[in-house]
Order: sequence, then structure tokens, then C-alpha cells
Amino acid sequence: MTRTRLALTSAALALAAGAASAETLRWANAGDVLTLDPYAHTESFTSSFLHHIYEPLVRRDAELKFEPALATAWEVVEPTRVRFTLREGVVFHDGSAFNADDVVASIARLIHPDARARGNLSSVSGAEKVSDTVVDLVLKAPDPLLLNKLSGVFIMDAEWLAANGATQPGNTTTGVVTYASDHANGTGPFKLESRQPDALTVLVANQAWWDAPAGNITRIAFTPIGSDATRVSALLSGEVDVITPAPLQDAQRLEAADGVTPLQNPSLRTIMLGMPHTDTLNADPDADANPVQDVRVREALWRAIDMDAIKTKIMRGNARIAGSIIAPQIAGYEAGTDVKPAYDPDAAQALLEEAGFGDGFTMGLDCPNDRYINDEEICLAIAGMWTRIGVAVDLTTQTKGNHFPKVDRGETDAYMIGWATLPAMDGFSPLNALLATRSDDWGGNNPNGYSNPRMDELAVAASMEVDETKRIAMIREAMAIAREEIAYIPLHQQPLSWAVRDGVQVIQFPDNYFRAWHYTVNGS
Repeated sequence: MTRTRLALTSAALALAAGAASAETLRWANAGDVLTLDPYAHTESFTSSFLHHIYEPLVRRDAELKFEPALATAWEVVEPTRVRFTLREGVVFHDGSAFNADDVVASIARLIHPDARARGNLSSVSGAEKVSDTVVDLVLKAPDPLLLNKLSGVFIMDAEWLAANGATQPGNTTTGVVTYASDHANGTGPFKLESRQPDALTVLVANQAWWDAPAGNITRIAFTPIGSDATRVSALLSGEVDVITPAPLQDAQRLEAADGVTPLQNPSLRTIMLGMPHTDTLNADPDADANPVQDVRVREALWRAIDMDAIKTKIMRGNARIAGSIIAPQIAGYEAGTDVKPAYDPDAAQALLEEAGFGDGFTMGLDCPNDRYINDEEICLAIAGMWTRIGVAVDLTTQTKGNHFPKVDRGETDAYMIGWATLPAMDGFSPLNALLATRSDDWGGNNPNGYSNPRMDELAVAASMEVDETKRIAMIREAMAIAREEIAYIPLHQQPLSWAVRDGVQVIQFPDNYFRAWHYTVNGS
């Protein structure tokens, strides 16, 4: 952390502490929000934060079941037309009324070719206003997961977008910034009061919210603190009320500390390594070929990773070693494809020799250092393990704000990515985003050149299959292909690891969303 960043963090903590009250929640996270534009990114943490400001037509309740939000009812008028009745009396934070025009403008903005998140609603061709309180979503084909997807589609104010020149979406990958990137106007339970990127973002309760909060939070002071030690110290000193994540290496210290409670629960998120399936490697562009295109090399890289050591030493035993890119709780999971090859460096070297790369090769590995639990430490360990089998690793670790755009642009070789299947919470999510060949509507998070015609057929078929048994069978076939071809190298499902001060009641949702309108702070 630079000296400037330290100064910003100290100032932010002082401001947050000074503003504390019985109803203020002071929250510190490892990284900042990428953008305030809900369509400019695909990062679930940023979506979680923006859910306090913006709302979808359909949301998930405390048990993660669907319930009405900005829409009160919906019906399938035709197989490719779904009609939504909108909630009346809802107003945006600036006082303007919510109506069908806002839904039409939001859908058009989300499916715009320049929207980074357009793949989240690839089945929708547009929205049509029926009346001020009724809107139709027009589909390219029947979509059995439409509600799942809509639970992550936030509605923006058409008039506000037009007035501020933000009708076109921003994009964190291409660097497009609009007024909506740093300002916000939603209908949600909290309003944006102020934002200092990388320092402090303050939200205040929306007193005009159509719903009633389950908790008592009236103010959120959010501070990104990248250093694990600094984040823990801020919690122990009382400068913040909750930290996400709580470093696993500090679990015993937090457990023993007075006035602090560590929280840990299973998570849906699988941490994995994307593989370079391209013709050349960025780290060695003059090489005659990309060795990783050979599945034997990919298997060698996987066999060279000692996941038991990573689980024990880096994750402190708090991870579930994975052989599949989806967790057991996700629709489409099958235990038969959740099998990791045994750690065996000798077998890995033999595979490299068999593939013609016994002398090794050079490859890049890109990882974030503020997104996943112990992400940098994991990548340092993997780089060492690969080096031992003769693969020279050009390792880059950096903030998620730099890491993910680099990945999206295809400027990496191997890279770390986590996937929790959000917002769909279904195996179709990685099939669509990670495994389908990248095109306008497919493969939005597949920049690494992976392409399999059968996978593309399954993605299209599963996207419109309304028979659930057949649809799940398609997803399972896709996961089996991904495992056989080692399209990605699964590592583990990381835990939800938070810590809170006494008097703070939070819920750790399995999707790792932070929903402060359910939370309570007692005392001063």
C-alpha cells in the first residue's frame, strides 16, 4: 500500500468513525466498488454494493427465493413475450416517478453492444411499453431462467440518464466512463451521499423507499482497506463494525478478541484458473506454439498444484477442494465430474515430456490481490509449484480494477477468476459466460480463446429448454466436457469469512451479497 493510499484510508476511517451512531454501519472491504454504473461491469461484489442503491424487477428474499420488487406480477403472454406489472407509487432518489419508460430505457442500455454486462440478459431483444405500469420483455427464445437473470438487472431512471448524457452505458473493460460511473439515482433502500474512490463511499437511508427495511441501518460508511492487517486492526480498534473478508490467518486472533465475532459459512464461489487456449502466449509471443493448447499440458499444470497444501497452509483448512467449476449447491452439478487429478509433480513432468515440452516453457499468470480470499498468496504458491515442473511463470498481481479489464481484453495467459453463478445461481451461468465461444451474446467472460462447437450447441439449447430435466442434463454434459478438456483449472470453493463487532447483526447469504437493509446495529 502506498503512503498516499494509507493517508486516504486513515482519513476515511476518521470520517467514518466521527459519523458513527447507533444506526451507522461502518463497513470495510478488501477492495473498492469498480463503478456505480450497474451495466459497466460483471463483478458480483460491485453488484452487491449497488443493490443498496438500485433495484431489479424481481429480487431474492432472505432465503434467496424470488419475490416481487419493482414488478408486482408477471405472466408469459407468449413464449417469447413476458408481461410485467410495475409497482405503483415508487420514486427515484431524486423524486422522479418510476414507470415503464425507465424499464424500457434500462433494458435498452443493458443490451447495448457496448455494455459490459450485456451477456447477463442475452435472451432479451428489447422491452416494450404497454402502459405506464405495464411493460413487456420481448425474448429471442423462451428463457427458463429469465427471473434468475432479472434478479440482477437494476433499473435506472430514463430521465436522469438522458439529462446527464448517460443513455449509453459505461464499460470498465474498455474504460468508457459516464456520469453514471460516479453518480447514482436509484429506487433502493439507500441513497448515495458521497463518494471518494478508494477512500470512502457513504450511503444514507432512503426515507421514501416503498418497502420497509428489516433492520435499523440508516447510514453506511464504506471504506476499502486492501491490507488484511490494517482491516483487522480497524475492526479491533472499533473504527469499523464489519470487515469482508476476515483474513483466515487471523481467525484465532479474532476469535479470542473481546467484542468481536468472526463469521464463516459455505460459499457458492469457485476459484479457478483460466487457461490460455490461444495460438500464442502473451509472455512468450515469439514461441512457435502455445503449449497450453495441448490438454496434456493443461493436465500437467493441474497435477502440479498441491491443493491440499494450499487448503492447509494458505486457506487454514477453510476451503473445499474442487474438480468442477460449479459448487455442489448449483443446479447442474454432478459429483462424477467434480474430481481433481491427484497432485503428482512427477506425472506432471511426464505429461509435459509426452506433449513435447519436457524442457519447459514460459507462461504468464495474472491474479488480483484484493478480490478473493488470499488470492495473491495462492498465486504465489501456484507459480512456485509450476516452476518446479519446468514452467517459468511471469506472475502479475494487482488490484481487481486493473486485473479484470486486462483479463477481459485477452491480455493474459493463465489468470485467476472466481465464479458464483450469479445472478442466475444455476449451472447455465458458467456455460453461457465462461464456456461458450465469445461473441456478441455469448462468452462474455471467456476471453481466453476456448471454443468447442458442442459447448456452443449446449449453451443455445439450454438457454431455451423449458423441460427442467432436459435442461439440467445439457448443463451436466457441458460440465463434463469442461472437465475432460480442462477448459479451466478449478481450485476450491472459498468460504464466506467476515467478522463483526458485538452489537452488529448481519446475515451471510450464500451468494455472498451484502444486504444491509436486513442488518442491525445496537449500541453507540
